[in-house]
Amino acid sequence: MRKNSIKNIRINEEVMRELSDIIRNKVKDPRIAPVTSVTDVEVAPDLKTCKVWISVLGDEESEKKTMEGLNSSKKYIRHELARTVNLRNTPEITFLLDTSIAYGVHMSHMIDEVNQGLKVSDLSDESPERS
Repeated sequence: MRKNSIKNIRINEEVMRELSDIIRNKVKDPRIAPVTSVTDVEVAPDLKTCKVWISVLGDEESEKKTMEGLNSSKKYIRHELARTVNLRNTPEITFLLDTSIAYGVHMSHMIDEVNQGLKVSDLSDESPERS
């Protein structure tokens, strides 16, 4: 099975859906932030490993605690995944922090600041000059 095959894409989507449900509804670790989402999943073609990108709404401390909570619950999450998804092998899960959303918000704020600076300078250029 190739990495970008239709079968692999469908497996990735199903694993992502199930992991989101497991993390949201079944894992009871208090360290995991309430607004934690699975942004992407990449299951290896041989179904042995799985990379899971996690996005956490909050500060760096909540991100750190959430990752600790997920890593300590890894065995339970894998067990639940094996119970809900019928795969030949249940992949070994690796959680990775996804910072792309925070980066996008940061870039959006920077663009807004630049646009505000341009509007202020445009208004000062248009002021009527007295001769």
